[in-house]
Parts: sequence; C-alpha cells; structure tokens
Amino acid sequence: MTFNDLMAGPPPTHLPEDPAAAELALGTPAADVVRSHPDSPLAWATLAEAALADGGVDDVTAYAYARVGYHRSLDLLRRNGWKGHGPVPWEHEPNRGFLRALAALATAADRIGEAPEAARCSEFLRDSSPAAYDALLGG
Repeated sequence: MTFNDLMAGPPPTHLPEDPAAAELALGTPAADVVRSHPDSPLAWATLAEAALADGGVDDVTAYAYARVGYHRSLDLLRRNGWKGHGPVPWEHEPNRGFLRALAALATAADRIGEAPEAARCSEFLRDSSPAAYDALLGG
C-alpha cells in the first residue's frame, strides 16, 4: 500500500437497486409505493419532492417525508458498508434515492426556517456527490 492509497479516502458506496423504483417508474403514486415499500429512500424522496412542489402541501409535511427518506437512506447506506462519510455517486442510479432525500431535506429545512440543518444537509450532499448537488440544488 502506498501513501497515496492511504490518502484516497473510502471507496464510493453503491447501493443496491431499490425495489420501489420499478413501481414509481410505472407511475404508481408515491404514497402507494411508500405503503408497499416503507423502507424505500426513493419512495420517500419522491413523496417529499412532490410535497415541496405542491403549493397546497404544508412545508412541515414535506420536511417530515424528507426526514424519513433521509433516515431510511442512512440505514441502507450503513448496511452496504458506508462508514459515515465518503462518496455516494449520483451516476449510480440506486444512490439517487438517498441523494434526492438529502436534497429535499435541505430544501424543506430551509423553508421551515431551520437554516443550520439546511446548511448541514447541503454540505453533506456536496460532500457525498458534487454532481448530485449541482443537479438537485443548482450548485
């Protein structure tokens, strides 16, 4: 092992395919997909994004959806070898549930006035995947 190997950091995390992805792709409503796959970060992220886009839904509801997606994501990341930091590439499609939930949480936190959490989530997203940050938060 060389010095450069020690400085490289943890390897990228590549999550497995989310079983909810196929149902969402078929157009099944996100709330129905959450009922059949309550552990799906992608389903919760989709629900949060829809709530954020709908002016008739309270931002606190969107925040709650995003927070569940974020916590489901952390569980999944840890089960797949993630040690609390390191790249989670946007380019790997199954990682997008986590990254979208994190972006939705940053947005929802900002909307409810929780600026420190919005900043932490934005930074976490940028650290996890600069490409996701650019795609989701317009970095």
